[in-house]
Amino acid sequence: MHKIPIEIKKEFEKLVKDINEHNYRYHVLDAPIISDEEYDRLFRKLKELEEKYRYILPDSPTKRVGAPPLDKFEKVKHTVPMLSLDNAFTHDEVREFDQRVKRFLKSDQNVEYTIEPKYDGLAMELSYKKGLLEKASTRGDGYEGEDVTTNIKTIKAVPLRIEGVHVPEEIDIRGEVYMDIDEFESLNKEREKGGEPPFANPRNAAAGAVRQLDSAVTEKRKLHMACYGLGAAKGIEFTSQSDFVGWLKKAHFPVPQVFDTVIGVDHAIDSIRTIEQRRSQFPFETDGAVVKVNDANLQNVLGYKTREPRWAIAYKFPAHQGTTEVQDIIASVGRTGAITPVAMLKPVQIGGVMVSRSTLHNWDEIERKDIRVGDTVVVERAGDVIPHVVMVIKDKRTGHERKFPPPGICPVCGSRVVREEGEVAYRCIGLNCEAQVLEKIIHYASRGAMDIEHLGEKNVELLYGQGLIRHFVDLYKLKKERLLELPRFAEKSSQNLIDAIDKSRKVTLSRFLYALGIPHVGEYAAKQLAKNFSKLEDLYRVTPERILEIRQMGDTLAETISGFFNEKENLKTLDTLTKHRLQITNPDFEGGREIKSKRTLEGFSIVITGTLSRPRHEFEELIERLGGHAVGSVSKKTSYVLAGEAAGSKLDKARELGVKVVDEKTFLEMIGERT
Repeated sequence: MHKIPIEIKKEFEKLVKDINEHNYRYHVLDAPIISDEEYDRLFRKLKELEEKYRYILPDSPTKRVGAPPLDKFEKVKHTVPMLSLDNAFTHDEVREFDQRVKRFLKSDQNVEYTIEPKYDGLAMELSYKKGLLEKASTRGDGYEGEDVTTNIKTIKAVPLRIEGVHVPEEIDIRGEVYMDIDEFESLNKEREKGGEPPFANPRNAAAGAVRQLDSAVTEKRKLHMACYGLGAAKGIEFTSQSDFVGWLKKAHFPVPQVFDTVIGVDHAIDSIRTIEQRRSQFPFETDGAVVKVNDANLQNVLGYKTREPRWAIAYKFPAHQGTTEVQDIIASVGRTGAITPVAMLKPVQIGGVMVSRSTLHNWDEIERKDIRVGDTVVVERAGDVIPHVVMVIKDKRTGHERKFPPPGICPVCGSRVVREEGEVAYRCIGLNCEAQVLEKIIHYASRGAMDIEHLGEKNVELLYGQGLIRHFVDLYKLKKERLLELPRFAEKSSQNLIDAIDKSRKVTLSRFLYALGIPHVGEYAAKQLAKNFSKLEDLYRVTPERILEIRQMGDTLAETISGFFNEKENLKTLDTLTKHRLQITNPDFEGGREIKSKRTLEGFSIVITGTLSRPRHEFEELIERLGGHAVGSVSKKTSYVLAGEAAGSKLDKARELGVKVVDEKTFLEMIGERT
């Protein structure tokens, strides 16, 4: 490695220190002092320096993401076992714990305790050597866990280096990895939108994120951590639990949101009550409070039982559960066609909320729990948010209960329902399903599909809400006069939308197939279909066997595509669309004959930036057709940057990296097209 000037090294150190400080302020203190744009500028500057000098500090924030996917998780032995806590379910049991502590200590003096919320997440150990995070491992069986270091580094609240305090030679810090309730709900919405089963609760979602082999997936899950426990340590001692937590705060570790220090068990119970009263206000899920003897010397005297310490106990809040009857089960169709079974319950009060519906997730879950209409069930509000059926009380069955089989047709539109191999979700494949209409129109108009400008999500919702569209076919019936009657639509904006819709009438077959929103048919699959079928009608009533003849088309895609083009209502809709003057062309075929295009750009990766004479997607399709790859970001591996007018940061990056830049005229000459 070439020698780096001392002033550059100092710049590296300052950038890393500043960015880590801003991460702490944003993700731990929730008190940022710079804008997101300024943070992004600092982060980008650090990345550019690292790429230029090929030098990365061990605590660089850029090391939090970008690691290659793992094949498996390695095992890690804990130096000090990660034991569980004994539980108390009543305040009297907390008092009994206090009496046991006093008996063991042979003292009648009131004991000083710390109290903190019991985070319902995944126990984790962070191992630091000489201040640097060396390893993060799960609890496992308490003695041996799994190495999940690359995934835990994606949590920006976890320090990569200990600073600002006395740094021990070695220290193991323990805590809980969790997901906020709002983020959990957003994740479940995304999963349902994509046809994936929702997670049952935030703990399951956090555990699933931590155990991803690809850390890029973990990063998207937005995990948090609260640190509160000490494992092995060399070169440092703490006099008490509060002393340790104070050190954690100074070292910029995230600590429990509530941390009380009190004298005597009565005050400890008062603190527990306060945490329980605030339970619904916390952004995370908590199922109790943890009480610990504060004094470290007393902890050592009290020691451990077989599986838990004598100096701590977990008070568990009463479960938010109720017993009720399943009066019916209905099939609910989501915006992407995924069908979810929902239990209609005899209303029951749970945790201060009247619950009358509960998700059953999927039919595999119904089968596993053997849930039937008429059953008496235990229902729980997971995370105090999403009601779900915990179990069936089978002793209360009368023999009149009935099973609820998976649907054969969509309950909304009557189209066929399919379940692809390897998926738990059943899905409606109807083009005209009202339950899916908004999502289908938004997708149809999107840039990668029909590319209808001025028709974003808000305008689709407005047009739908005003009754002007019920299907993307209706877009071609819109009149300017009706648009002028709507809020946000003036003369120019109305004309712009009408012009954009008219422009979309000319489309390539591959883009049109993608625009239809056929499950699993992304842009690549649509292009493969266009290379094997000269016109849309050639796909009508296609068999799975014919689709399987196409390279890289598997059984799932074959069944889905065949099912879609054998659905009568879908074919009627397609015919209606073509009657609205849609001109669907296929550049891969000419007069029904496949064109063996020149592979002029074989192996080239090309980035497009700026404004060109034609829509960008036309250049992207041209590049792909000639064997190249249209990519979104500039790197040293980029072959060319095609730059139009008002090219921005991508052009600057290309010049900085020495990537060749061509204008539109030069590019067209390169591929043999006349300008």
